Amino acid sequence: MTTASALEFETVIGMEVHAHLLTRSKMFCPCPLPSLDSPPNTDVCPICLGMPGVLPVINKRAVELTIMTGLALDCQIAEHARFDRKNYHYPDLMKGYQISEYDEPLCRNGRLEVEVDGGKRGIGVTRVHLEEDVAKLYHVTNPAGESYSLVDVNRSGVPLMEIVSEPDIRTPEEARAYLVELRRILRYIGASRANMEEGNMRCEPNVSVRPRGSSELGTKVELKNINSFRHVYDAIKFEVERQVGVLRSGGRIVQETRGWRPGTGEAVPQRSKEYANDYRYFPEPDLPPLAISRDWVEEIRSRMPELPAAKRERFQARYGLSPYDVNLLTESRARADFFEAAVALVAEERQRAKAVANWVNGDFAALLNAQNVEIEDAKVTPQHLSELIDLIEAGTITGAAAKAVFLETFAGGRAPREVVEERGLAQIIAGDEIASAVDRVVAANPKAVEDYRGGKQEAIKFLVGQVMRETRGRSDPNTARELLERKLGGAAS
Repeated sequence: MTTASALEFETVIGMEVHAHLLTRSKMFCPCPLPSLDSPPNTDVCPICLGMPGVLPVINKRAVELTIMTGLALDCQIAEHARFDRKNYHYPDLMKGYQISEYDEPLCRNGRLEVEVDGGKRGIGVTRVHLEEDVAKLYHVTNPAGESYSLVDVNRSGVPLMEIVSEPDIRTPEEARAYLVELRRILRYIGASRANMEEGNMRCEPNVSVRPRGSSELGTKVELKNINSFRHVYDAIKFEVERQVGVLRSGGRIVQETRGWRPGTGEAVPQRSKEYANDYRYFPEPDLPPLAISRDWVEEIRSRMPELPAAKRERFQARYGLSPYDVNLLTESRARADFFEAAVALVAEERQRAKAVANWVNGDFAALLNAQNVEIEDAKVTPQHLSELIDLIEAGTITGAAAKAVFLETFAGGRAPREVVEERGLAQIIAGDEIASAVDRVVAANPKAVEDYRGGKQEAIKFLVGQVMRETRGRSDPNTARELLERKLGGAAS
């Protein structure tokens, strides 16, 4: 929204997030959850195919994960919940209705705090409820130009948790921060993979604008087909500008669903927005109401891990790390656990924390990203990293050599000390050995020597780098620089 538009209008955003739950089987049948590699229509049975006369059975683990999510979002957990039939007729719905929760969801009245531009804002969570996913449609155009759709029923019946926020979000930045923190929580508690690119986390922003100062909500438009946080941000910005333009021209906003098209950067109309009574909800006759005992809720609460916000606060207080370092370290529960395990191997944890954080957030993270490996699957262990830092701090290896050692440990899982001894990477202490390398570098690089003597300070850095290369990173760079300056007649003027 432009500055002028922001002064005239206020954006109001509510977020609907759907997440596949990490159960072993589907929501109401024993079929295994499909993987991305599952052939179409293979993880199916009469229940998820919607055959007549079949009876669903509630997946207890899915209920448990939904309650866990509600606790993580500070929700009130219902003592009684109920499944309903949500009736609509689309090709991706095998039974002609979806089993969901309507007026008696598992969780209500929660809150999620997000950080934007250094400040914190609380976003209300209206409800967290449980339902089943629908089949997946593939729209195809053949070489003759004929269009048709194919249905893959594998996804039908997968446990799907819906998290609905209050219309408390005011900017695209807040929307993105909300989704990032929510995804982090879902992963921490093991409720969902929450990967938008894989489709196991989907979000639909409901966007409206109203004159600034007004307390009435504007007409909302739901945005669909969004598969990344970047696209959420772009889609909201587009829709806000579109609605402001419509209102300024004297038009009115129509409540509808629009699909985001990242290729063209626009949201296009899909269908008019349904209301609750359009779905003709009624209690699911084949499933009993759920009675949620307080003992069960407290037992689930006792198994809850430390949540990301609490971990960030503790890391800053305990280890004296910056908010930037802490945010990266707590990106995933596994990364945070790796960091703490490495730090705990020494007595002076606070002194060691910064060095461990630098490696975990720097070289280690870069290698993990490049190889598309999760930290828990890496061959590098906390013991390896602690040993590597010990070698650096003892002066046994240089920083340059440490990087080479870490690469080898990452590739093969060998202990750093073993790599150093086998490859002869211990730091050169003797000045005469470094001096010999300096002599060779000076003789091989007359242009850089001439530049340095001519006053170009950058040339000495190049020469130091060549000495490090000549000694395979084993020279102390300060010693190398000192010997170079002495040989070349002192520092350049």
